[in-house]
Amino acid sequence: MKQLSTIDSTIGYGRLFSIVMLGSLAFSCKLANRSEPQKPNVLIILTDDLGYGDISCFGQEKYITPNIDKLAEEGVRCSDFYCPTPYSAPSRATLLTGRFPLRHGLTNNPTPDAGIDDVGISQDEITLGEVLQNAGYTTKLIGKWHLGHKEEFFPVNHGFDEYYGILYSNDMRPVQHIENRDTVEYPIDQNSLTVRYTEKAIDFITRNKEKPFFLHLCHPMPHKPLAVSNRFYTPETKDDLYGDVIRELDWSVGEIVSTLDELGILDNTIVIFMSDNGPWFGGSTGGLKGMKATSWEGGVRVPFILRYPKAFNPVTIDVPCWSPDIFPTLLNLTGANPNALNQLDGIDITNILRGEQKEHPPVFSLIDKRIMSVRMGRYKLFMDRPRYKRLPSDWVDPRRPDGETIIAPFEQATPDQYPGVVPGESVNKIQLFDLVNDKTESHDLSHTMPAKVDEMIKAYEKFKASLVLR
Repeated sequence: MKQLSTIDSTIGYGRLFSIVMLGSLAFSCKLANRSEPQKPNVLIILTDDLGYGDISCFGQEKYITPNIDKLAEEGVRCSDFYCPTPYSAPSRATLLTGRFPLRHGLTNNPTPDAGIDDVGISQDEITLGEVLQNAGYTTKLIGKWHLGHKEEFFPVNHGFDEYYGILYSNDMRPVQHIENRDTVEYPIDQNSLTVRYTEKAIDFITRNKEKPFFLHLCHPMPHKPLAVSNRFYTPETKDDLYGDVIRELDWSVGEIVSTLDELGILDNTIVIFMSDNGPWFGGSTGGLKGMKATSWEGGVRVPFILRYPKAFNPVTIDVPCWSPDIFPTLLNLTGANPNALNQLDGIDITNILRGEQKEHPPVFSLIDKRIMSVRMGRYKLFMDRPRYKRLPSDWVDPRRPDGETIIAPFEQATPDQYPGVVPGESVNKIQLFDLVNDKTESHDLSHTMPAKVDEMIKAYEKFKASLVLR
């Protein structure tokens, strides 16, 4: 990877008439421009490994997240929102393309310190950044990318005018900052990441307040290693680093929303807050089974909030939706009309978010290249045996902070801080759960509801047949 390497009496009546007319025309143009509705800005705040139960408006009780909660109070809160994979890169690519991983082709994580270097987003993909660029938006991505760390995959080559951040997970060496195309910092003190990315976000918003912008703020937290600034770090409280990190993320949301408000553009900004997948150790699934890297609810159901008062009243929506819906929904809300568009797997959920529509097509989950589950309404069917893996309590993270290449607090969450209901080994490959009455996926109904199983298998087979594998 490339290293180190932004009215005088002398004026005749004819000329006077021309000046007056030109002035009137200019004034009329200004009035016309003012009367034209400005395109809404788009701000997506994507956290890394934030659990369904990690914020107080989704059930967290150990600490509060007032700024995120306020977004939910003023916007749409989705109680059943999904990512397609319980891990990073495929989920992030789906958000930006509106396409299921088996369609966009990125099904595993680029990993520089494991030699997985040739994996990244295809040049054939059309990203949300590219569509909004072509619609006149200024675009920037801050923070984690993880769609490839070779230059051909860089954000500035896929729809973003500016980029600043870490190209992959913050526990993958070398942990370094890339600005546009150049490495500008190594190593990185991760304790400053949330503050610095917040400052970068505020700077971008302030510079572009007079024109439409798309800011994709991808916080590395609370992905391991957990890190937080001194303002929020409470080392005197044991096993509380995770809470410190979330409180700082909440502070960040508050600072950014306050900036939008002070600039007079908050209500003209579509603000989305969400996570890329379920939590790692130390987080909370809010009582759901499993965690990151599993296709149980704890791995794939994520918090989702959208605030845009010009289109949506405050409401909680329990219709199952998923991240492929974000792309077509934003096309509608922004009025972007791309010249070319790949086949999308999401739908425009504007009417769902307004509470006017109660149905959504099936939602699927994936691990590697295996479609693991399908959700239709209240039911979830596993098409393959869910992954079961629990690390021993004495597991030592090979990517733990060392004070030199990975700089973060030595205090970190451990495997005994399992974030959800611990799954056991699955007896059956095909399993059916009623998620309304059984959120922990504990009572398999596949043998008592064969007609429902058959219906959902047909939906799975139809979707699978529609995919063109890369």
